[in-house]
Parts: sequence; C-alpha cells; structure tokens
Amino acid sequence: MKKHSYLLSIACLIYVNVFVANAQERNKHYITNQAPLLAQKFTALPLGDIQPHGWLKKQLEIQRDGLTGNLDEVYKVVVGDNNGWLGGTGDSWERGPYWLDGLTPLAYILDDKALKAKVKKWVDWSIVHQRDNGYFGPIPITEDTPRIPGTQQTPSEDWWPKMVMLKVLQQYYTATNDERVIKLMDGYFRYQLQELPQKPLGNWTFWGERRGGDNLQLVYWLYNITKEDYLLELGQLIHEQTHDWAGIFVSDAFRSANPFMDLHCVNVAQGVKEPMIYYQQSRDDKFLHAPKEGLESLKAIHGFANGMYGGDEALHGNNPIQGSEFCSAVELMFSLESMLPISGDVYYADYLEKIAFNVLPTQQNDDFTAKQYFQQPNQIKISHEYRNFRDAHHGSNTVYGLTTGYPCCLSNMHQGWPKFTQNLFYATAKDGLAALVYAPSEVNVKVADGQEVNIVEETNYPFEDEINFKVNPKQAVAFEFVLRVPQWCASPQVSINGKPVTTQVSPEGLITLDQTWKKGDQVTLKLPMEIRTSRWYEKSVAFERGPLLYALKVGEDWQQKSNDLWPDPFWEVYPTTDWNYGIPRKVFEKNKVEVRYNGMKEMPWNLENAPITLTMQGVQLPYWKEYSGSPGPLPFENFTDQKRGPAKTIELIPYGCTTLRISQFPVIH
Repeated sequence: MKKHSYLLSIACLIYVNVFVANAQERNKHYITNQAPLLAQKFTALPLGDIQPHGWLKKQLEIQRDGLTGNLDEVYKVVVGDNNGWLGGTGDSWERGPYWLDGLTPLAYILDDKALKAKVKKWVDWSIVHQRDNGYFGPIPITEDTPRIPGTQQTPSEDWWPKMVMLKVLQQYYTATNDERVIKLMDGYFRYQLQELPQKPLGNWTFWGERRGGDNLQLVYWLYNITKEDYLLELGQLIHEQTHDWAGIFVSDAFRSANPFMDLHCVNVAQGVKEPMIYYQQSRDDKFLHAPKEGLESLKAIHGFANGMYGGDEALHGNNPIQGSEFCSAVELMFSLESMLPISGDVYYADYLEKIAFNVLPTQQNDDFTAKQYFQQPNQIKISHEYRNFRDAHHGSNTVYGLTTGYPCCLSNMHQGWPKFTQNLFYATAKDGLAALVYAPSEVNVKVADGQEVNIVEETNYPFEDEINFKVNPKQAVAFEFVLRVPQWCASPQVSINGKPVTTQVSPEGLITLDQTWKKGDQVTLKLPMEIRTSRWYEKSVAFERGPLLYALKVGEDWQQKSNDLWPDPFWEVYPTTDWNYGIPRKVFEKNKVEVRYNGMKEMPWNLENAPITLTMQGVQLPYWKEYSGSPGPLPFENFTDQKRGPAKTIELIPYGCTTLRISQFPVIH
C-alpha cells in the first residue's frame, strides 16, 4: 500500500511538472525549448535575419576581406584542401571547424555567395561521408599516414572537434533549412548514446570532458525540432560526463590564490555556460545561479577592469600585466550569448558588451590580417620577448602575427563579431521582439500571429547614448517590444514618435513597450552615460563610461619583424609617448574628468579614429619602469610618495581603440 501511494505521488508530480511545462508561454515562430525543457524567455532568430549597419557592418566586411574570408589561402597547411574534414590526411582536429564557426555566420549575415560556397564544401563533406553507425568527421590517421608539420593529425575519434562542427551545422541549418543536417545530427547523437558509456567525453583528451556543454547545447537544440525522447537521456549522460563546473562555481574554488586553481582559461570560458544549459532540463536553481557566482568569484581573484581574467593559459591572477587569450574572449562571448536567452538576465548582456566593445577590437589588427594571442590590460610594448606568462611560446605571445603564440586563435577568432551580430535581437515567449544588445543594425522578425516586421536600429552606441528604432510592420500589428536597460544606467529615457513615455523598468532590467505598432513608428532610447571608477589590483583605478573602459592614449610605432622561429612576418609595437602615469585621488573623487566627442568614423577602433576622449590630470612616476617588456610592479598608493613629475593633462580613449595602454592606474595621494 505504501509502495502504491509512493508511485501515485510520483505520477502526480510528473503530471504537474508536465502540465506546468506545457502551460508556459513559448514562441510559436522559431526553434525554442519544448516541454519538458524549461521555456525560454527569449529565443534566437535564424541566421541572416539580423543585419549589421554602420561601424558593425564595417567590422564584418573587414573580416570578409581579411583572414576570415581567406584563411584557406593564407593557412593552407591546416585549412586547405588536405584538411581531414575534407577527407585529406592533414589537420583533423579543431582548427578547421573553428574557422567555419566564424565563417558560417559571416557568410550568411553578409549574404556573400563566395563565402557560402566555402562553407558548403565543408558541410557537404561531413554530411556525405557520415558512417552508417552515425559517426561523422575525419577518418583517423594510421601509423602509415605521412606526418605533416604544423598540423594536428589525430589517430582517435575524439569527441571534442565534433562539438565545434555541430555548432557549424546548427548555424548552417538555421540559414538554409537543409534537412540533411537534422538527419546527420540524429544519427550522430544516437551513436553518442550508444558509445559514451564505454568511451566517455574524456576518453581521448580532456577537452571533450571540459567542454561538454557545447555538445549538450546541440542535443537540446535537436530535441526542440524532433522531440525524440532519447535526446533527453543523452543530455543527462553528457552532463554527468562533463566536468563539474557548477560545483566549482558555487564553491570557493576560484578564490584559491596560492596556488591558483589549475584550470585552462578557454575551458573556463566555455565551461561557464554548461550549468545553465543543463538547467533547462534539470530545473534545479543551483544550475541557474552557478554561472554568475562563478564569474563573480573569477573576477575577485583573476579579474581585470576590461571584463577578462588572467589566464595565460592557466588561470594566473589579476595583475594587469598578465595575459588573456583571444580564444577565451570569443568563447566567453559565445557563452554569454548562450546564457542570455535562457536566463533573461541583463547581467549577461552587459558582460557581453564589455567583452565585445573593449577586449575584442584590440586583439586583432585593423585589417584583420593578424592576431594577438595574449593581450594585457596594462600593455606598454608588444615585442618578441619572454614575459611573466604561464606559457611562453618562445616569447611570441603578444606580437601580432599568424601562427605566433599558439595557432588555435588564428582559427577561432572569427566567431566574435558575426555571432555578436546574430545576438542583438531575440524573439520573446509572447511572440514579440527584444533588443537586448545594442549596435547599428536591422532585424526582420515574425511577431503576433506571424506578421513580419522590420526594425532598423540607428545608433553610434557604444560611443553615444541614444538609440533609435524605426518600426516598419507590413500592416499595423500589436506586439511587445522589449528593451534592455544596462545595469550601469541609472536614468533611462524612452520616447515614442518624439513624445516621452513613462516606463517601468522590471527587476530584470527590462522595459516592455506593448502596443499596436504601425509603419514609421519610432522609439528612442536614451541611456545617459556617467563616468564611473572602480578599484583593482594594488588598489589601482579604472575609468568607465557606459559600456566602455578607457585607457591611456599611448603613441604607437609598428615594426614588422621576422625570425627563425616563425615563417611568417609579425608586428611589434613600441611606445612613442610616456606611459608611466598615476592618477591623483582628487581627480576621480571630485570627478575632474572632461569628455570630448571627436566625431564618428566608419572604422572607430583605432588610435586615430577614437570617437571619445577623456581628459584629466595625471602625474608621471619616473620610478615606474619597464620590466621584461611589461610595466614593472604597479606602485601601491603609499609608494607614490616618492619623487614624481609635475601634474599634466593626459588623454584616455576607449580601451578597444588602443594597442598600447594603461587601463588600471596607480593612485596618488
């Protein structure tokens, strides 16, 4: 009798959970979570439905004309026709799929015929050559396969590279609706369910075990299309075999300072999303809150003012001369883009903008033909010499080059701007539209009962504080239009057709405008930007305004070099102006900072075109000198009582416009 009552209780609980899951509002027009997965607050739009304008479009065009559009010609030894993902005997691990993970969204956002043809060649090979048992990907090499220097040929069927290619296939499907993708994924996930109990995610390398969240994300995506129950079973198995990121994030593990926790910086950037991905199935709030707890703990011990963390390649503390890897930046962006629509928390949108507008622009050169493996928040020289990094790579980590540092970033850096573009707008659960991340753009979206609406976003954000949306439905239609209010903005202002409207900001930081919209309606959102300061390593001070961090403007001398270690030329950059300034406490305590707008250029992300300048008083500290290519120990406040130069006016520009910089300044009494 007790057993019968227990089973009845369980049955009732299952019924209630399923009823609640089905009762939740879900978007009707796009691929979104299906019961029993938790209903999403926001839903991603198909690839190509969001188009960049202004400076953002220029960034994508620079990528098209630079390495993203031409990597198969520049880096033939790895992503040329002999790549294992094209049936060759060359590189067969992550780097080919990495490139495609950025090339695919770029090709379809720009609607570029030549780039789409490059994508399709790789996609077609994977689809056509899928094995009968469901496995897809390169054929593992044998002992007789000739070894090719500079490539990663693998004798295994490692799970990890397939995770990247699955992301490529997902994006390709949302742009093309090619049903062959669904067939491939279904076959492969059935193969995984059969093989993982004997060959778990970490069977061949630890990368798959650390990055299982990428795999899990695609399993849920396919479930939302096919509703095959085995996918939920597979999802549970993948989570169980993935590194316990939630356990790390909700504990004090990140706060270990001596020694630092031994975690790879890119694994952290990718792993941070896994708990929230799994939360959609588990519904356990532990997994919902774990990522934010982890990011805040990471900030406390390893954090920089630019939003990144010391990780060159293992975690390495918060001294602003430590490096942060390019792969970490673009993978953290993707994790934030993945968590935002699930949580609906503007924290992740704010964080995404901080990385995109500060870290991303400065780790590539202006024409996207070279990358920097590690960047430093306080970076006074870029040179081929050893620095105080966890991994030295023969001293090449900070120079701008192709394969210098480590070549993973040469393939992986391409996803940053295209995926950022793809995540500016989302559909809402109530069949409306949400603008959660801001940049010049436009979107075509289905709302209400399926009516199509075009919305154009005109703005110079993040450099200016006004954002204008022109709403153009084919006919008058009622739908909710949701706007994000960044956490740094204290007094947002909204007007519709020139008339101010009273709005309520939700606890989540959202404004919802719910009305009938007609062609030509205009919404203006103003986000006043005030100067903010924050304190960091050795009580250094950083200056922010809106989503932008500001850094000392340091003159640049670019010199092309080469040596016996690297076959391709690389760039070193030397300072032409002084960098060793401290900031008097009275400057920021009494807000003695002036803001000057310099005008907007098509390509704003460099020293010459910086749209905003902050001017303030600084004091040169002659005893603060270079040490192994980096600034020496950051002077603590009391140490600055030593002999110092006279006060003079210094200029700070947006961090993303700098190559050389001081962004965390010593404080002077």
